[in-house]
Amino acid sequence: MMSGLDRASPLYDQVEAALASDIVAATLPPGSQLPPEDSLTARFGVSRTTVRKAVENLVARGLVEIRRGRGTFVTEPKIRQDLTELSGFVEDMMALGRNPTARLLDKRAVPASKTVAQHLGVALGTHVYRIERVRLVDGIAMSFDETYLPLDIGEKIAGHDLEAEPIFALLEGKYDLPLVEAQYQLEAVTADEYVAQALGIEVGSPIFLIERTSYTEGQKPVDYEKLYYRGDLIKFVTRLSRRPRART
Repeated sequence: MMSGLDRASPLYDQVEAALASDIVAATLPPGSQLPPEDSLTARFGVSRTTVRKAVENLVARGLVEIRRGRGTFVTEPKIRQDLTELSGFVEDMMALGRNPTARLLDKRAVPASKTVAQHLGVALGTHVYRIERVRLVDGIAMSFDETYLPLDIGEKIAGHDLEAEPIFALLEGKYDLPLVEAQYQLEAVTADEYVAQALGIEVGSPIFLIERTSYTEGQKPVDYEKLYYRGDLIKFVTRLSRRPRART
């Protein structure tokens, strides 16, 4: 049994408290894997059921996460991203001193759905170019991105290495399409099977869905994105000014 057993406290609470203490003290640092069940049962002298209950409680507290097929890992501190200007994923993460990478899942021409057509200003069913990527920070999947571009632009963009070259940088630097503003819509959703598989998380996990339409000069939409960010890894921050009150 655990040393210093508190008979008034359930064993799983004591295991949870001990592991949480290890996490706070960085004995188990962010990104590290929890020891296997056998090691924990031996360390604490408790059953597998007790260990599993303790780990379930740590998951509920957001201190650890279960990665399917890989094990249980200490969660990374949430990344803080300011929503104060139009910027791309790579720019945002590099500004925070993180290492952004990407994994290309798919790229192809598709008929524009009603939503895509509205955002890109094309007729329903018009072919547009869709690019799907997983965006990673320090090797951890952070977001799943669906990017829709007008067909002629998308076919040019698709010829580049989309795991290394940011689309914003290509639009502006390669194809002379300066991005001047964007419309954002942020919504709390849960991960469906496709998004969950892309991000390596459980179906139903909390997700920030950002819909972003970026415009070039002349208010011409050139990029519509659906960005699915893991809710356990990021928080969005903005600063608002109050409109001056009219004098009476």
